[in-house]
Amino acid sequence: MSFSILKKIGDEQKKKAVVDVRSGDTVKVTQRIKEGDKSRLQVFEGVVIRADRKESHTARITVRKIASGVGVEKSFLLHSPLVEKIEITKRAKVRRNNLSYLRARSGKSARLAGKDFDRAAVNDITVPGEDEVAETAETAEVATEAPAEEPKTGEKATEASKAEEKSEEKAE
Repeated sequence: MSFSILKKIGDEQKKKAVVDVRSGDTVKVTQRIKEGDKSRLQVFEGVVIRADRKESHTARITVRKIASGVGVEKSFLLHSPLVEKIEITKRAKVRRNNLSYLRARSGKSARLAGKDFDRAAVNDITVPGEDEVAETAETAEVATEAPAEEPKTGEKATEASKAEEKSEEKAE
């Protein structure tokens, strides 16, 4: 089997756009959990201690949090259909990709130095090709709505002028 065929299959499985998650980010990962015939959404919030193969269809992040005094780690495939949403809440200044040293630390020594970032811009995952399509669709909707609104305002103006005439007649 050729590598190009494998790459083509992998690219078909990728999501169109994902959030640029880095090590040191505090994230909220919303995952779809299936239990029998029911499904629900579950949020896992923690620090990203590892981000692997960002350009691949097998891109993965490992998120760590402390639950009831016990460290819990969970790996998420970024392009998995079960991962609904990833939201970055904090960003920290780190110098390495694998923050496995955080496993041995607790309390104040496990803190990471915060870094300022534009939260709204980072969490916005619009697809580059779909932006233009969305803008043209919005302008088309506005164009169709505008002529429909003008007669209404004209009708309202005539109704308002008639009401003013009636009030003037009553005042006389």
